Amino acid sequence: MTVGIVGYGACIPRHRIKVEEIAKVWGADAPSYKRGLQLREKSVPAPDQDVITLSVEASRNALARAGGLDPQDIGAIYVGSESHPYAVKPTGTVLGEAIGATPNVHVADFEFACKAGSEAMFVVGGLVAGDAIRVGLAVGADTSQGAPGDALEYSASGGAAAFLIGSDDLVATMDHTHSYMTDTPDFWRREYMHYPQHAGRFTGEPAYFKHVLGASRALLEKTGTKPSDFQYAVFHQPNGKFPMAVGKRLGFTREQIETGWLVPTLGNTYSGSSPMGLTAILDVAKPGDRIFMCSYGSGSGSDSFIFTATDRITEVQGLTAKTRDMLDHDQIYLEYGEYAKFRHKILRAE
Repeated sequence: MTVGIVGYGACIPRHRIKVEEIAKVWGADAPSYKRGLQLREKSVPAPDQDVITLSVEASRNALARAGGLDPQDIGAIYVGSESHPYAVKPTGTVLGEAIGATPNVHVADFEFACKAGSEAMFVVGGLVAGDAIRVGLAVGADTSQGAPGDALEYSASGGAAAFLIGSDDLVATMDHTHSYMTDTPDFWRREYMHYPQHAGRFTGEPAYFKHVLGASRALLEKTGTKPSDFQYAVFHQPNGKFPMAVGKRLGFTREQIETGWLVPTLGNTYSGSSPMGLTAILDVAKPGDRIFMCSYGSGSGSDSFIFTATDRITEVQGLTAKTRDMLDHDQIYLEYGEYAKFRHKILRAE
């Protein structure tokens, strides 16, 4: 059975904050962040936006590209995030109700740091391939957290990507997958902690690079492919530097990566990071284009995928908002005080 993407969509908050605005509050060197991490600004979820609302909008965009798919035909809904609104109450049931997919649907919320979105895609693809369901919905979404003054505050942002995965009317086939995991504790947040902690530079070489390289090289070897066989590639984007560096080490060119390289103006959307890059690529891909994707989640692991765009891709690209259009237009810029209020870093006294 051929499995792949039936419809896809993204959602990006309109609000933004620039790196300079954060840096001036903490007396930090904004140019060093812009050069070293290749970040200029990031998205900021509004007070009424959370993982549920972002997932609903992204999923509605995916349905708009799914050729009139009846939401009642969705057999599974899996939402990957590390900022689910409720500690005890699923995100997926609210999403399913909002898009009209309930009650005859299997729902689960996934967590695996920043790779929970690709984890959902991996599982839904397997369920379709095993003929357990006809089509399923996989979402990667986050309103990621960064403590005031911490390096994460310059990148932690918000957004969502949604994929309807099935075997009919595909816009892209999911040709191959591979996963690579170890116990590498580079980033964590315990119960009742509002902000995550991280191991600084340790999050790079022993963590991110080891796993992305491991999953990517294994998939290339397993499929007998090489970087030049692909038109596009997208890697997890905790900052602007890492995905470009890992792509270069694997043999991909900057031109292959740039289309899905959203982080300089979007920030790190955690579970939505590489999946959102994939939506931007699908927005411009041509039939026959091959796409390489590899996620990363702290703790640690990576999921790698190979997709091929079908003839149907050009029919659906303009049916709803494109990812780059959402990213590059109608921004509303915030000052730090507004941003801190939006993200509940300061609370009003009652």
